[in-house]
Amino acid sequence: MVAQRYQDLVAWQLANQLKQEVYALIDRTPAKHDRRFCDQIKDSARSAPSNLAEGFGCYYHPEFARYSRVARSSLVETHNHLGDGVDLKYWSPSDAARLQTLADRATGATTRLIRYLESTDAPGARPRRK
Repeated sequence: MVAQRYQDLVAWQLANQLKQEVYALIDRTPAKHDRRFCDQIKDSARSAPSNLAEGFGCYYHPEFARYSRVARSSLVETHNHLGDGVDLKYWSPSDAARLQTLADRATGATTRLIRYLESTDAPGARPRRK
């Protein structure tokens, strides 16, 4: 199935779910009082779906792949911040593990999207030169 909108992308759906769950975790824990930490984790969490959407808007696969790589990096960064929240005793290891699993799923879907984009041309695009 070809995605008609960026919201159709599984990678975007998972990244957006992670973003929403990170926001909810922050709101219900002591982390909400650490502005610098909150800014860092929120920035990385919102970056992934944002970059996937922006890449989708570029249409051409090389540009879309570039934005998708940035999104993948942000997912890994969010995964790291979730562990930092445990170290800072803002939330439990089980809270972090649940969201880190979601981050891993989003990272995997984004990696598969990148592989697809790097191996195909956008519909109607001129074929790649080999």
